[in-house]
Formats: sequence, C-alpha cells, structure tokens
Amino acid sequence: MKKFLGFLLIYLLVVSNVFARDIRFVQIAGVRYSKQDNSEVLHKVINDINRQKGIDFVVFTGDNIQKTDMQDLKDFISAAKGLNRPFYVLIGDKDVNKYKDISKADYQKYLKKKLSNYKKTDLNYTFERGGVIFMVADGAKDVIPSTNGYFKDDVVDWVDSTLSTYPKKNVVILQHFPLIPPENNESYMTYKTQKYLDVLKKHNNVKAVISGHFNVNKEEIVDGIIHISTAPVPTYRVIDIVDCTSSNPTIWAEVREVK
Repeated sequence: MKKFLGFLLIYLLVVSNVFARDIRFVQIAGVRYSKQDNSEVLHKVINDINRQKGIDFVVFTGDNIQKTDMQDLKDFISAAKGLNRPFYVLIGDKDVNKYKDISKADYQKYLKKKLSNYKKTDLNYTFERGGVIFMVADGAKDVIPSTNGYFKDDVVDWVDSTLSTYPKKNVVILQHFPLIPPENNESYMTYKTQKYLDVLKKHNNVKAVISGHFNVNKEEIVDGIIHISTAPVPTYRVIDIVDCTSSNPTIWAEVREVK
C-alpha cells in the first residue's frame, strides 16, 4: 500500500507539472526611436532580451518613435526585427498624426507589409499564448493628437464583448495609456476611464492591464486586477504569469535596466 501511495503521489506531481503552464514575455515602453539620437539604446535592449531564456514574445506598448515620421518608423521596425522572439507593436500618442506623416491606417498597413506574422486588420485585437488571451486596446488619437489618451465607446464595448467571449480564459490587456494613473500628472491622464473600469468589474477573468506612457515603473492592484506601468528604455519589464491557466495565477513583473 505504501508503494502504491508513493507511485500515486509521483504520478500526480508529474501530471500537475505537465498541465501547469507558465508564460514569460517582455514589455518595452517608450522606445521613442530616432536613428540620429537614440538608436544605440534600442539595440542594447534588444541584445539584452535576446540573451534572456524562456521569453515567449515581446510587446512594444507605444511611443515607439520620437516623432511622427515614416522614416523613423521604418528604422524602428528594422531594428525591432533583430529580436529573436515574436513581437507585437502598439500605438502611442507620439506614433501617429494624420496630418503630418502617419495615420493609424498607415501605421497598420506598414506593419502588415513588413512583418510576415502580423495579419491584424484592426487596432483592437486578441492573440492567445499558453491558454491566456491577450487583448490589445487602442486609446491613441491621430486627429488632433495629444498626450491624453481616450478609449472611445466602441473600444470599451469591444473590450466588454471580447471578455464575454472568453469567460473561462484568463485575460491580460495590453495598451499604451493606463487606466489607473501611476502618478498625479494631468498632462498624461487618460480621459473618461470610469466606463472602462466598470466593464472590467463585470468580468472576473481580467488578471492584468499593462501599459506605459507615464514614464514611471509602478504596480497597483485595483479590484483584483494588477495594473502595471513601465518606464521607457533603457529599462524594460520581464513579466511572468505562473500557472497561467489556473483561476488565480501569479504575476511577477521584473524591471531590468540596460546600461
């Protein structure tokens, strides 16, 4: 009987390890790429990430270029392709301006042209990794852009309906603009966030909202959701979701600085 119980315990441990799944990904916020000024910083960050083990993917959460300039965008994407992991690119307030050089449509069109695995037709979309649904929500404006983000009603409605589509899946939301400001700065505040926050309260499957924009590193738990804000390069975040398909996964967010 003791031998049987011993074998049973080993079996259960092996099975639990097989089905327990972890995800590790990197968030890069605020590259603000300019070939003339700071291209070396991005290359150092990319080289550091490429040396890390177990990274599933990388996400750039906006303000990828210093100013709205198509050549800067081309150079940024060329540099980003040096990553040895799949990556996703979000839009920040510095990235688009319909009347200067790049509209949101132009931005998406260029990403689809240059990134073979990038087939997104909308700025709001989902992808799945390790059983976790990652949602990308767009709050940038390309008409009269400003440093204040704004998630329009159709975006918030999309978040609501998408969360309803995956009631039994853990969800992580990726966006440029925070819903919970990491510091008191009116110039960077996101407009009219209450409707968005009310939507999140309706669902129990959102585990994290990850953003940049405020140029600070901070984590805060609100209504059971961890809100992670990340400062610009040369820092970046390594984020681990441990036991990611369980109802209560553990999320670790480590700040790394490249010198």
